Amino acid sequence: MRARLSKSKLMSWLQCPKRLWLQVNRPEVAQVSAQSEAGFARGHRVGKIAQRLFPGGQLIGYAVDLRQALRETASALAAPGDLTLFEPAFRHRDLLVRADVLERRRGTYRLVEVKASTEVKPYHPTDVGIQAWVIQGAGIPLAQTELAHVDTTFVYPGGGDYRGLFKHVEMTTELLPIQQQILQWIAEAQRTLTGPTPEIDVGPQCSDPYDCEFYAFCAPVEAEFPVEILPNSGKFVAALRAEGYADLRDVPEDRLASDTHRRIWRATVSGRPEFDSNAARKLAGLGFPCFFLDFESVMPPVPLWAGTRPYETTPMQWSCHRQDDDGQLTHRSYLETAGGDPRRPFAETLIDALGTAGTIFVYNAGFEGARLTALAEQLPDLGAQLMAIRARFFDLLPFTRTHYYHRDMRGSWSLKAVLPTIAPDLRYANLADVQSGDMVEPIYLEMIDSGTSASRRAELEAALLRYCERDTLALVRLVAFFADRVRAHPTDAGAGLR
Repeated sequence: MRARLSKSKLMSWLQCPKRLWLQVNRPEVAQVSAQSEAGFARGHRVGKIAQRLFPGGQLIGYAVDLRQALRETASALAAPGDLTLFEPAFRHRDLLVRADVLERRRGTYRLVEVKASTEVKPYHPTDVGIQAWVIQGAGIPLAQTELAHVDTTFVYPGGGDYRGLFKHVEMTTELLPIQQQILQWIAEAQRTLTGPTPEIDVGPQCSDPYDCEFYAFCAPVEAEFPVEILPNSGKFVAALRAEGYADLRDVPEDRLASDTHRRIWRATVSGRPEFDSNAARKLAGLGFPCFFLDFESVMPPVPLWAGTRPYETTPMQWSCHRQDDDGQLTHRSYLETAGGDPRRPFAETLIDALGTAGTIFVYNAGFEGARLTALAEQLPDLGAQLMAIRARFFDLLPFTRTHYYHRDMRGSWSLKAVLPTIAPDLRYANLADVQSGDMVEPIYLEMIDSGTSASRRAELEAALLRYCERDTLALVRLVAFFADRVRAHPTDAGAGLR
């Protein structure tokens, strides 16, 4: 029996036949990442705004009942006169598509496919070409086919006016070579689905053009410490694999040329963390008060606040722990919860919390520093104070990367990799709602959405506050960890410590 294919499934086959086979035959083994989920949510929001720019359009519903969607589309097209359809359904040669926007003006049809990206990507002509081929095959003579992508030069004037958010790119003439291959693609995809599981090794196709939800299934763990944990080493790891090495512990030390790789290798083989206690003494002279700071931000493709651009990084939350010389620890935080422009209240509350003296610990100063620089430009009356705060930063990321490694970090110095090795009670997995930065934006946007209930809004607010506070408490524990190792081993420079 021939399977009914959709455009997305045919695109999956083009990326990797095994991905299509698994989508149809083993969907239960898929693992969709928080990053992918966030991408889906962004695409949905962009699509909804695009519909607002075509007033008077008719939405074809029935997301699940595709037969009804096809019938409703046919009924709408049978009516005379001009029309605009959102998500109309079409089928041709066992291939079903849902278009973003289809316009009919004076009997002439125009297809507009909407993307949340900021440019035309290499796979977009194929995507759009499949859409147009099916629609034309279903009897709609398209005169014009366009791709609309987000234009980052657009500055939101406010008031819900998103005219100019999209840049329209004419694609009609470049689709013909692609469309000439579609029948062959369909036939080969059908053969894939009627056969056994394709034997395809993991490779670049696992993330190009999309992150595959079956990667974990296709790449089961074959070594406790795979050679892939070595950072910044794609070609070198490929060479190790070609030589038959799977587990880092089996690689001879003299095969490693990088100091960082040798350090990772030593800790992995010995099981003993590496800690440079002499270097860590730098922390002792920093003085009090100490502040431990973290920002959270959003990058909405559809700007929310007047004066901002698509995908502009806007900080809307901070957390700060303060430690005084008597050891007392206090916590303050800010989170914009009403959906208003967070930039000025974010900056003003931050200035008040941090004062004018004391070291400010951050993890990856480039991120927080860039946010302060942008705010200083946007809020010139606060610029000097914000830049003075930046000047007090002590970046714990390069410090930790230089002076500490535990084999359970598996080649990563992200805070989420480091924290379980020094404070397992603070694992991010213990947080119920927000466990990674990829989850912050969709949760924040749900929280400020006018349709979100008060109880749900309070739940989401509490989750965001807990997550950001966990980040700064992690910094407190990290500095304490370094200080404790210095006190416990005052002359033990460079030794591996358990």
